[in-house]
Amino acid sequence: MYPEANCRFTPSHEWVFVTGDVATVGISNHAQKEISDIVFIELPKVGAKVTQGKPCAVIESVKAAADFFAPVSGEVSEVNAAIVDNPALVNQEPHGAGWFFKIKMTQPAEADGLLSWADYQASCG
Repeated sequence: MYPEANCRFTPSHEWVFVTGDVATVGISNHAQKEISDIVFIELPKVGAKVTQGKPCAVIESVKAAADFFAPVSGEVSEVNAAIVDNPALVNQEPHGAGWFFKIKMTQPAEADGLLSWADYQASCG
């Protein structure tokens, strides 16, 4: 659904797929492999304001809990209820059905400053 080549990435493994002024966000395939079996996800509410680089969601696996950081700033316009009901979707399709939420961006240029697919791959070693 969201091909890696058209996404931007954060060093903390969040991805962004931008359409107009809306960013669909999730965690990278690399991150879901590291986290392993995801058992719980707490997403922000629709209407919540998020700020780039600040925690806005929580991911829990059988190993540990981790914060999800907003890759861009704006207002949450939609959440993926399917991953709350079935967190394993994130492990199965992190760049597709496992997306987290959508943000109506207040500063679209923030997405331009994120890593390209090639740069993100290089940063993962």
